[in-house]
Amino acid sequence: MIARHTSPFCGSWYPGQAPELRRLLTSLEEASEERTGSGFLPSPLAFVVPHAGLTYSGAVAQAAFRYLRHSPPERVWLLGFSHSGACAAVATPDVVAYSTPLGDVQVDSQKLPFPRLHEARLCDHSVEIQLPLLRSQAPGAHIIPLYVGWLSPAERRRTAQQLASLYRPGDVFVASSDFTHFGRNFGYVPFPVDASTAQRIADLDQRLIDAAASVDAGYFLGEIDRTESTTCGREPIALLLETLSLLEGMEVFQVSLDYQTSGQLTGDFSHSVSYAALGYFPAESFSLPQEEQRMLLQSAFDTLSSLYSTGERRPVPPASRPAAFQRRVGAFVTLYQNDELRGCIGHVQPAKPLGELIPELTLSAALDDLRFSHAPLPPQETRVEISLLTPPKPIANVSNFVLHRHGAMLEQDDHRSLLLPQVAHEYHLTREQFLQALARKAGLNWERLKRDYRLSVFRSTRFSAPV
Repeated sequence: MIARHTSPFCGSWYPGQAPELRRLLTSLEEASEERTGSGFLPSPLAFVVPHAGLTYSGAVAQAAFRYLRHSPPERVWLLGFSHSGACAAVATPDVVAYSTPLGDVQVDSQKLPFPRLHEARLCDHSVEIQLPLLRSQAPGAHIIPLYVGWLSPAERRRTAQQLASLYRPGDVFVASSDFTHFGRNFGYVPFPVDASTAQRIADLDQRLIDAAASVDAGYFLGEIDRTESTTCGREPIALLLETLSLLEGMEVFQVSLDYQTSGQLTGDFSHSVSYAALGYFPAESFSLPQEEQRMLLQSAFDTLSSLYSTGERRPVPPASRPAAFQRRVGAFVTLYQNDELRGCIGHVQPAKPLGELIPELTLSAALDDLRFSHAPLPPQETRVEISLLTPPKPIANVSNFVLHRHGAMLEQDDHRSLLLPQVAHEYHLTREQFLQALARKAGLNWERLKRDYRLSVFRSTRFSAPV
């Protein structure tokens, strides 16, 4: 047993002296907040983080690690891998602590059902570049480092079952991976280097990020195989997804926290590595306490009252701004007059915090829904309903759609439609009728759809009040 391991990447991949390292981490944290905002969802379960030198990928990584300061974990399961291929399955290094310039990161002492190997055999930056970030943002957390090699589907399932059984509240999983490695040095040049390269790399990465949102290891790995992606941490991510799918009593949804490429930083897209920070949360993380629901409804009411009395399109934000209103959560605002639908507008993946989004959606529902008159509604006759959404989760099999629990989004080429979960209840739809209505809304025929469509599901929390 090695009592304490000092990383060989200290002093090269990140500063070796504490003052300089603290300054770098602070600047990366500030850059992250500027890029992604200050809102945090509660109860994070897991993250995917990049692992380049901190000056390259650190700002993106901080979008995930900042969560650990906001919701301090007791233990962090750190899933990395050996770039040299030294680990054939799953192993843990034979150490009790890692040394960083900011202090030691303690390894949890729990006995694991995986072999212990000498750190010199496993040592890799996919794990060790995360340690200064962990020590800075979650100094009290113990880590459980695991190196993940190639796993067959049966081995992955068995390992995920072991991890899910060992999980306890207060744990967070972190899988380490960069995404597209583009350029001749990586042997991956699927398209020429020209003015469109940056966007084409981003499109490749988005396909993989969307596939990871399925929380389905097979779906994710299938997309890697189809694109011949050079995502290096495919095995840690696949094991993470398999584990999350097995956590008892939870339906898990992915949030894209940040994304950037080294090409954007250097201006050279002939050699570019992609960095993504992804977060995984239970469905309940996307809801709000009743008092904050009431405040959003009041904001919608005040916005409608202002519109009706002045005729001016002026959103009225909530009177106070709790931290939860900084979250960027999908939302719809639906207006009813005498129980008749009079407008419904929303965003699945908004770019604005909830406190700004809801009054703006209220105005859009009142004025921009082309199915209805644009005359302002009398507030005293109007009922406002707000739906807060999880992000959409692609599903490989339509049987994974659960009527009344899930809303759904259908995409094929330029066709796209969305139905909220409550539509099934309000119109007394069967599962098949719901899917047919979803297709009709997109201008498609459900029975004639080809295989190249994508069906995603989401959940919503809805709350309403007469105004």
